[in-house]
Amino acid sequence: MSSQIVVTNLGKKYKRYSNRWTRLIEWMTFGRYQNHQSSWILRNLNFSLEKGDSLGIIGVNGAGKSTLLKLLTKTANPSEGNVEINGRVAALLELGMGFHQDFSGRVNAMMTCQMMGYTHEEAQELIHEIKEFSELGDYLEQPVRVYSTGMQVRLAFSAATVTRPEILIVDEALSVGDAYFQHKCISRIREYRDQGTTLLFVSHDPGAVKSLCKKAILLDGGAIVKEGVPDTVLDYYNSVIARKRSDEDIQQLEGEDGRVSTRSGNGNARITSVDMTHGDGKTARTFLVGEKVVLHCQVTFNSNIQKPAVGILLRDRMGNDVYGTNTRFLGQKDIEVTAGESLAFAFSFPLNIGPGNYSVCVAVHGGDSHLEENCDWWDRCLALQIVAGNEPSFVGVASLPVTVDVSTL
Repeated sequence: MSSQIVVTNLGKKYKRYSNRWTRLIEWMTFGRYQNHQSSWILRNLNFSLEKGDSLGIIGVNGAGKSTLLKLLTKTANPSEGNVEINGRVAALLELGMGFHQDFSGRVNAMMTCQMMGYTHEEAQELIHEIKEFSELGDYLEQPVRVYSTGMQVRLAFSAATVTRPEILIVDEALSVGDAYFQHKCISRIREYRDQGTTLLFVSHDPGAVKSLCKKAILLDGGAIVKEGVPDTVLDYYNSVIARKRSDEDIQQLEGEDGRVSTRSGNGNARITSVDMTHGDGKTARTFLVGEKVVLHCQVTFNSNIQKPAVGILLRDRMGNDVYGTNTRFLGQKDIEVTAGESLAFAFSFPLNIGPGNYSVCVAVHGGDSHLEENCDWWDRCLALQIVAGNEPSFVGVASLPVTVDVSTL
């Protein structure tokens, strides 16, 4: 079976100019003079849908969902890559998109039908069905400017789906309608899907995505970060949202100096900063189980210290030690420093620990532990939260890479 929708290496970028004159100069020189910055909204998207497939597209605001739909409906041109669509498309994108506010609902419905390829006579025959499904009554003869947002949704959806399209693309516009009409729309979408319509559906409503779609993709930062069955993708999406919210809360508390920390030491060295980042270098305080992180420490040495060690320690919410190590244990035994020198240390490791709240301690000392020539011990310098990802469920504080084989005896 040939694919009905094929997206290959799709990307969309916009140009940002410092002022209107640089835009004018670039246009007048036919691009020979360029002074703009490129902002990529989507990059390297690849997926395909067969006839009758149903795909849910989810992601936070600004992830690129609406831009993707505009590229699929040809209302925007890609900056790179290709979109191949085989079949008649009906699309409900931004609320009221394509409506003329001074024209009546009837005229706008006629225009919508004609843009979908119907003749004037065919559109006239479909008006009765549009009026009946939308339940607008006499408002169909009124200018669209007097419509509420819910009424505009009724007209737009009724006109776009007056006959079963081969491909139906629905953005989040349905979310502003009333519950009764939303239910009516969902029933029609489900009916068309069961009859063979290919569906692309954007929504923040997990129930609707699970009900209507067999597949789902998660967009984040203009890229597909997860794809699969809706349950799996939505679970991952929820964990990402929880992580971002928690991350903001923790960092806000740190900014307000809301954490309670303890420091001790002889002052021969001073820990000047501690941070934890994702593998891409972005600061965070909430991570997924098993995620690769980097703990950064900057230390200023106020005295000459023979072979100092920098150690880290993770503790759970009850204050129990989970894991600790230092530069000596990791093979860095011959660090030499002089007074006034500063060094940066980066500890990279996977967070193979269970979901929960943790704290980080960092220490600089002269011996194998901070009990020997303690220069600076910074207790609870960072607060972390670990949330579940896609790993199999488990209990405890350690996430071990366990596998199981089952065989008959």
